[in-house]
Amino acid sequence: MKLDARIPNGPIEEKWSNAKFEMKLVNPANKRKYKVIVVGSGLAGGAAAATLAELGYDVACFCFQDSPRRAHSIAAQGGINAAKNYQNDGDSVHRLFYDTVKGGDFRSREANVHRRAEVSVNIIDQCTAMGVPVAREYGGTLANRRFGGAQVSRTFYARGQTGQQLLLGVYSALQRQIGAGKVKMFSRTEMLDVVMDNGRAVGIVVRDLVTGTISSHAAHAVILATGGYGNVFYLSPNAKGSNVTETYRAYKRGAGFANPCYTQIHPTCIPVSGDYQSKLTLMSESLRNDGRVWVPKKKEDIAKHPDQIAESDRDYYLERKYPSFGNLAPRDISSRAAKEQCDDGRGVGPGGRGVYLDFRDGIKRDGADKIREKYGNLFDMYERITGEDPYKVPMRIYPAVHYAMGGLWVDYQLQTTIPGLFCLGEANFSDHGANRLGASALMQGLADGYFVIPYTLGNYLAGVPATSLADVNSAAFKTSETEVRARLDKLMSGTGKRSVESLWKELGHIMWENCGMARSKESLEKALAEIPRLREEFWRDLSVIGERDSFNQSLEKAGRVADFMEFGELLCRDALIREESCGGHFRVEHQVEGEAKRDDERFCHAAVWEYAGSADATPIRNVEPLVFENVKLATRSYK
Repeated sequence: MKLDARIPNGPIEEKWSNAKFEMKLVNPANKRKYKVIVVGSGLAGGAAAATLAELGYDVACFCFQDSPRRAHSIAAQGGINAAKNYQNDGDSVHRLFYDTVKGGDFRSREANVHRRAEVSVNIIDQCTAMGVPVAREYGGTLANRRFGGAQVSRTFYARGQTGQQLLLGVYSALQRQIGAGKVKMFSRTEMLDVVMDNGRAVGIVVRDLVTGTISSHAAHAVILATGGYGNVFYLSPNAKGSNVTETYRAYKRGAGFANPCYTQIHPTCIPVSGDYQSKLTLMSESLRNDGRVWVPKKKEDIAKHPDQIAESDRDYYLERKYPSFGNLAPRDISSRAAKEQCDDGRGVGPGGRGVYLDFRDGIKRDGADKIREKYGNLFDMYERITGEDPYKVPMRIYPAVHYAMGGLWVDYQLQTTIPGLFCLGEANFSDHGANRLGASALMQGLADGYFVIPYTLGNYLAGVPATSLADVNSAAFKTSETEVRARLDKLMSGTGKRSVESLWKELGHIMWENCGMARSKESLEKALAEIPRLREEFWRDLSVIGERDSFNQSLEKAGRVADFMEFGELLCRDALIREESCGGHFRVEHQVEGEAKRDDERFCHAAVWEYAGSADATPIRNVEPLVFENVKLATRSYK
C-alpha cells in the first residue's frame, strides 16, 4: 500500500496557501457536469454537500436517518474551538496548533493540524453569518469559555447545545441547495458498498431502509463523512445507529484504516446504572469550567451524603495532580485519574464507579442564575436521567468511550488510498492523534466540509474527464450489488436463537474489559481469542426476524454488528502491536507513575491497516512516519 501524504512544501504557516494556489481548478461552467456523492449529512457531510452544490457540482447526499437534522453531530454540547483571541489572553493560530499536537500526544500529522487551526477563525464567521446563535457577552461580542488541554478561552458555544445549533445552520444551507435542485437528498438510505472500477471509486451501492430495495449510484467522486466507531464498545454516548459500516466496507475495498486503537474516553459521562442500559449519556466538558471534580479522601466516607463530607476530607484530585490545568486537564488524563480514584476504593455511587462534579463553589461565586444561563439544559438533562438536582447535590460522573481518533487514512487532500474516495470529519484519522481535545470535533467537521474539500476535490476532478461517469449497469456495479444481496441473505438465513442486541452487548463487554480505558498484552490477547469465537457464534446462532426486501430494523442492526465483529478484532490487533502508551491508548506495561509512556523510536508513526482478503486473514500493517519540525517531541505534562 502506497502512503503518500502529499504534504505541500514551504513553512507550515504557508503550506495551505501554497497548496490552494498549486491545486488545479474546474471552471464554473464544467462543475455542473461532475457528479459527487456525499455519504453522511452531519457537520462534515452536510457542509460538504451544501458547499459543493453552491459551487455548481451535481451532488447526491445520503443518510440513514429520517432527516439530515438527525445526524449525530446534533449531540455535541460544549462548543467549538477557534483561535480568535477575543479574550486577549494569549491565543493564536500557532497556540491552537501546538495545543492540538500536544493534546494528541504527538501522534498527528503536523500539516493537517495547522491547516485546521488556520481555518478555525473562518468557521466562526461563517456560522454567525448563517445565523447560528453563538453565545454573546452583554455588549454583543461573541463569548468564549475554556476547554480541556488549553490555558486560554477559545471555545465558542451555544449554551449546552452547540452541535445542534451548528447542525441547524448546516441543514439550512443544505436545504437551500435541495430546494434549488442542486442536491438530491436520499434519507433513510444506507451505503453498503463502495464500487471500484479501474482502481478508483466510481459509486456506491445502497439499501433503502423503508422498502429494502438495493440500488446503485454512480459519481465522479465519493465522499464519506459517516462519523466514528465508538459503538463497537456497545455502551457509549453515541447514537445507537452510529456504526463503522461505511468506512469498514471501504477498508475491505482497499482503503487503508489508520490507528483504530485510538479511541477517546470522555471523563464526564453519567455512570452506568444497570445491566438493562443500551446507551450512555454525556455531560459536556464545559461543565468543568465551574464544576470541581472530587472524591472522599477516606474510603469510609464514600457512602455518606456529599454534604456530610467536610471540605478538608475532599480530594480535588485533578487540582492536586495537575495544578496548571486543574479540572480542565485533557480527557485521556482526566479519565485515567477518575479510574485511579475508583480503583483505590474511593469511587462514589452504585458499584463505586463514579466521582463527584460539584458546582457548589460556582453557584456561591456567580449565583444559580448565572450557572443556569450557561448550563441549564445540561442540568435539566441530568436531573431527568438521575432524579438528582445538580444545583443542590454534586453530579456523579464516570469515563466512557466517546470519540474515535482513528479512521480511514487520508492524505493532505483528504483522499484515501483509493483514488476518488475522500473521507471527512470523525470518519478519517488525520487531525487528533491519540487524543482529541474538547471542542475540536465540530471544528474538524466544519473545516473539512466548508473550507478544505471544496479545494481538494476540485484538484482531483480537474484530472477526471466529465464524460467518464460510470454506468450503473456495468459489471462493476452488478458484481457489487450481487455481493451485497448475498451478505444480506446470509444474515437472514440464520436459524439461531440469539438476538443481534445480545451478541452486540457481549462484544461490547469483551471490548471494554480488555481494550477499554486500560489495556495490556494479556487482556488484548484474550480479546483476540474471544472475538473470533463470538463472531463464529454470531453467524451460527443469529436470529434476524422479518424479510430482506422490506422495512427491517433487525436486519439493519445485524449488518452493522457483523462489521463490528470484524472491526473489533482489527482494533485490538492494532492496540496489541502498539507497545507504548499515548493519549487514549493506555498500555499498563508502559507508564511512569500512572502517566502514559510513549516510545517515539518505534512508534512515532500512523499505523495503516490493509485488508488481506477475509476476516480470518491477518491484515497487513503499513506505516506513515510522523515528522515533527514545528513542535518538539516531548513528554506531555499538564502539571
